[in-house]
Amino acid sequence: MTASRWFCRGILMAVAVCTSSAASAQMRAPLFVSGFNSPVAFVQDPSDATIQYVVEQGGRIRVVRNGAVESTPFLDVSASILSGGERGLLGLAFPPNYGSTGRFYVNFTRAPDGHTVVARFRRSSNPLVADPSSRFDLAWSTGLNYIEQPFSNHNGGCLVFGPDGFLYVALGDGGSGNDPQNFAQRLDQLLGKILRIDVNVPDTNGQGFVVPPGNAGLPRPEIWSLGLRNPWKITFDDPSRGGTGAMLIGDVGQNAWEEVNYEPAGQSGRNYGWRNREGAHNNVTSVAPTVLPLVEPIFEYDRNAGASISGGYVYRGGSMAGDRGRYFFADFVSGRLWSIALTVMPNGATASGLIDHTSELGGSSVLGNISGFGVDASGELYVINYSAGAIRRLARGPASPTNLRIIR
Repeated sequence: MTASRWFCRGILMAVAVCTSSAASAQMRAPLFVSGFNSPVAFVQDPSDATIQYVVEQGGRIRVVRNGAVESTPFLDVSASILSGGERGLLGLAFPPNYGSTGRFYVNFTRAPDGHTVVARFRRSSNPLVADPSSRFDLAWSTGLNYIEQPFSNHNGGCLVFGPDGFLYVALGDGGSGNDPQNFAQRLDQLLGKILRIDVNVPDTNGQGFVVPPGNAGLPRPEIWSLGLRNPWKITFDDPSRGGTGAMLIGDVGQNAWEEVNYEPAGQSGRNYGWRNREGAHNNVTSVAPTVLPLVEPIFEYDRNAGASISGGYVYRGGSMAGDRGRYFFADFVSGRLWSIALTVMPNGATASGLIDHTSELGGSSVLGNISGFGVDASGELYVINYSAGAIRRLARGPASPTNLRIIR
């Protein structure tokens, strides 16, 4: 028997002869689940390995249980948001103690003004359905329970709990082009930043959080890092699976460069350079940066490869052993998916060994507009096809057999 041929005995002595030229190590993206409208996030339930949630930009969170979509949404806030373009329901995060507290957090642009809200909810007595009446909008150091958005784009929207147990909130610069009010550098503004807050507070807390020690110490105490244009997704290299605890940021560029930023665990106050820099290149330099030094990206790509990065994950699962420690990311516009190797140093990392996985995964026609990634309870990696409303799982192994014929 050769490596590229299988003989299978069936009923009535029928024999199916199947041939495949694919190597056993080929990366594939089999369909996991579909039927969504404009999905932007795929989030694992920390209390139940069989359950994941899919965030639809239009305002619904759908439940996936044992690989099947539940008919009843987990939460529907479509009547409370503005959706379309870069607006909508953009983020979802469950704290590590979700199993006991029932609390979770969402990020959306509210109706009628499009300002950003980070809201806390609780699940209902049915663990697969949230209680919409439990909504509580977090209140910021500005005195508002929303974050003003001067334009309709660059809302960011990613929410994720870090290895430290705190909630990280990724915010874009407020929109338009070249950050006209220089929000990403201004220390009195929350826009163009990553915020870090401790939401493990009683329900009676009027803000819904406290500021933990170790933040950047800036006038807005929630700020963790700055100088970002539109961070479209942030993730952590999972230390529970052998990762470093570092944060990786996919930041969408203006007209020329998409970038990946690497932040070692616990290093607050880093300035990633926007609008002074786009990627590793000078951009608008008429006003000096507010915090130095500027931190350069570990990887960038130009408009020949794509036009809107979707940040991903450092792979720490078990089924693709040769890919452990590689960072996977994609481009929404070009529908391409890559990975890079990381060489970690005390104050950062370097990237090398770029691999374009697009063709072996079936091409851009299969991957579609990639709006993000997700990981399950085993650390396995999933890719979100926004345009087709589908979630695909990355795996390695032989491709589906071809040239099938029946021999009697």
